[in-house]
Amino acid sequence: MAGDEPQQGFRQVAERPRFDGHVFKVRTVVFADPDGHGFERDVVRHPGAVSVVPSHGDGTVTLVRQFRAAVGTIVLEAPAGTCDVDGEDPESTALRELEEEAGLRAGRVQRLGAVYNSPGYTDQRTIVYLASDVSPCATSPSGVEERWMSTERIALEDVERLVAEGRLLDATTIVGLLLARRALESWTRRAPGPPGQAGP
Repeated sequence: MAGDEPQQGFRQVAERPRFDGHVFKVRTVVFADPDGHGFERDVVRHPGAVSVVPSHGDGTVTLVRQFRAAVGTIVLEAPAGTCDVDGEDPESTALRELEEEAGLRAGRVQRLGAVYNSPGYTDQRTIVYLASDVSPCATSPSGVEERWMSTERIALEDVERLVAEGRLLDATTIVGLLLARRALESWTRRAPGPPGQAGP
C-alpha cells in the first residue's frame, strides 16, 4: 500500500481463516522474520473506513455522540463509517456518512490524510476528510446506535483541553481535528475570510 514502510525482511507465508463477520474477518497469519524464523499473529482484516470533520467556517466543528459496544459507553467522535458499499469511493462514503449521522451536507471536501487505527492487531486504515460549506439536511440513521446518536459542536481551539479532560478519547477523531485545524489555518493565511469558506 502506498505510503507504507518497507517490510525490512519480514514476509507473510500463509493465512488461515478464523472468523468471518459482517464487517471484519479474523485471520491467523504466518510470517517469517528477517532470520527466516516463523511466527504467527491473529489479525483483524477490515475493509477500511472514513472519518469526516465538518467545519462551520467559524472555528467550530460538529461531532457526534455514539454508543460504542466494544467499550460499553458513548464516545464523542467525528462522523465516520466503514467502506462497505461495493463501488463507492471513500470520498462518497464520507459525504454519505456526514449526511446520515450529522445531518450535514458538504459543499466541499478535502482529504487530510490516513491513519492505521490500531496496527497491533488490525489492518484497518481510516481516511480522514475535512468538509466545509456545510448546510443542514435530513439525517438517515442506520442501526440502533445511530438512532440514539446526538451531535455536539466544539471549537477547534479546545481540542487539546478536551483530550486532557478525557472528553475526547477517539484517536482517529483527535488526529482529524488537529489536521483540520492546520488545514483551516493554512486556508486563512492564503485567502482572508472565514475558515472553510475561502481558499482553493
